[in-house]
Amino acid sequence: MITSFDVARLAGVSQPTVSRALRDSDKVSEQTKARVRQAAAALGYAPNAIGRALALGHSTRIGLVVTDLHNHFYGHVIPHLHAELSRQGYELVLLTEASESAPIAEQIVANGLAGVILTTTAVDSALPGRLRERDLPFVYFNRTAPSVESSSVTVDPEPGMSELVQEIVRLGHRHVGAIFGPRSTSTGESRESVLRELLDEHDLRLRRQDVRHGPFDFDTGFRACLELLDGDQPPTVLVCANDVVALGAMNAAAERGAAVPEFLSIVGFDDLPTSSWPLVQLTTVAYDLAVMSREAGRLVVELVSTPGATFEHVVLSTNLVRRRSLAPPRQ
Repeated sequence: MITSFDVARLAGVSQPTVSRALRDSDKVSEQTKARVRQAAAALGYAPNAIGRALALGHSTRIGLVVTDLHNHFYGHVIPHLHAELSRQGYELVLLTEASESAPIAEQIVANGLAGVILTTTAVDSALPGRLRERDLPFVYFNRTAPSVESSSVTVDPEPGMSELVQEIVRLGHRHVGAIFGPRSTSTGESRESVLRELLDEHDLRLRRQDVRHGPFDFDTGFRACLELLDGDQPPTVLVCANDVVALGAMNAAAERGAAVPEFLSIVGFDDLPTSSWPLVQLTTVAYDLAVMSREAGRLVVELVSTPGATFEHVVLSTNLVRRRSLAPPRQ
């Protein structure tokens, strides 16, 4: 079997240099990296995860916990996260479960993971506590649980939503509806509270009949929008918990023959690539999802490689991306 020592001999470098070069370490020159890669390709060498773990003295596997595979938000997270972890010599392992329950905690331990990134944490989730009890490093991604502190990368919705509300007011909307995420999530709570406070500042109120709550998924947006459109007095603008919910709402509007934005304006949150498609053109509150994903990878590697490291909290700002789905209210 070809080993990294064989690659080192062919490339004329040390074995540790081979490991660093194949991890794309900044400590190795681009010329040396190219020589090592050419040698590895010539010999047909592929790094072995078990071998790396033995050499480093710990696992190089990082788990990504996702409980909602149907939400294509995570499809845009994984490539950036995978690239960052690979750059640092770690591999990404996807773990799925219907909920963050005891079975997923045991699955994490059984997989011999070095650390975990939690993406779908509820505020009352027991999983962070179970991981802390096992001294397994973890990072909160997007959502957090207040009962157990750890490093996190989250989003501040206020700047982008402030721009959104100002635009809603400027366009002349007075009848606002909303489809919020679940109150059991930090993102659901923060986006709802920020929007309500900003609307209050402009003397706009969310009537109870114009508000719906549900999971951050397509079906939530679809069902809620149908209910609002079938009401006696539908809102003229609908603010959605995220882009996936907004896409569901746009499809519901199309089913009812309610043109967007001529009859109903719709706004999302996240700025997923789909939102910029010519067929969609969704106005949305945006942040840099690629940076967020890479930061999560950096944070979890820091906790894994430096036991006892101080927890770090990265908060990304937001801004409004104006597209066709938001326009003046119908006359």
